[in-house]
Amino acid sequence: MKTLAMFLLTIALASTQAEAQDSLTFHNGNSVYGEIKSMDRGVLTIETPYSKNDFTIEWVKVREIITTTNFLVTLANGDRFTGALRSVDSARVMLQGADGQAQHGLSDIVTMKTASEGFIDRVTASVSIGYSITKAQHAQQFSIRSGIGYTDRRWSSDISYNSVLASQDDVEDVERKDGGLNYNYFLPKDWYIPVSLSFLSNTEQLLKFRLLTKAGIGKYLRHTNRLYWGVSLGANYNTETFIDETPGRNSWESFFGTELNLFDIGDLSLLTRAAGYPSLTESGRFRADFSLDTKYDLPLDFYISLGVTVNYDNLPVEGASNTDYVCQTTIGWKWN
Repeated sequence: MKTLAMFLLTIALASTQAEAQDSLTFHNGNSVYGEIKSMDRGVLTIETPYSKNDFTIEWVKVREIITTTNFLVTLANGDRFTGALRSVDSARVMLQGADGQAQHGLSDIVTMKTASEGFIDRVTASVSIGYSITKAQHAQQFSIRSGIGYTDRRWSSDISYNSVLASQDDVEDVERKDGGLNYNYFLPKDWYIPVSLSFLSNTEQLLKFRLLTKAGIGKYLRHTNRLYWGVSLGANYNTETFIDETPGRNSWESFFGTELNLFDIGDLSLLTRAAGYPSLTESGRFRADFSLDTKYDLPLDFYISLGVTVNYDNLPVEGASNTDYVCQTTIGWKWN
């Protein structure tokens, strides 16, 4: 009798512990209990008491979810919600929090981040470097690509800095630097307000410094836990100074752009951006910028990166090229 009582007590305690934890059930019928950390880019991370390492699980393999804590949830239609999740059936989940409650499809959930996370937990960062040297003419090239970002319920921001320095005997050094500060304020129905401040310096186009100050309106045409694709348009103020004696130029431009981010293709991710700038104050001038970044994930948060950037100006200053491009292959490390 005593043995039976102890057995029932053990079962009750285990049941209570399971109920106090987040739980996942997969399409194959298996379940796991623990503390869900996040779900981003189609991958859910959960910490369990029976493993030293967190488990990462593809979101499409989850059939049911129950959370005991609140999450910042982003939906495919652009809505953002703070609350706990509890599956209604194998396809739908109830979101319940201070904003009320609503049912949504499990596949409509794009990201989940713990609502109680502090500032540092919502920060992501990465840095990668590349270096090459050739005996002939003592040719050397050093590259760096870096970025840091922060995402909140209603807005996100990121800072980037990239640089290439190449030198060799009997040839002028080639130097190129670019970077920027981007801010997006999220509106209902996947609309957003993009504001950015970016700069470019490169010897190929005789640019000592170009500063772009942009603001506009954007819309995500596709937003899932596999990818997002957005378009935007607005106005830009362009300030330019040059390496030679050419006077600086200031002009107003309109802009239209697009951004595509693919992050559910195995260990590979891809981010590409393109923008066109028809001038409003310089007759016939048109500029365009294009960038492509791919990353292949390695163990221990390392990765290999290939980055391509192209800048075009149909009316550059005298002596400058109308096109400049750079291709950087680097190895880096990412955090969070």
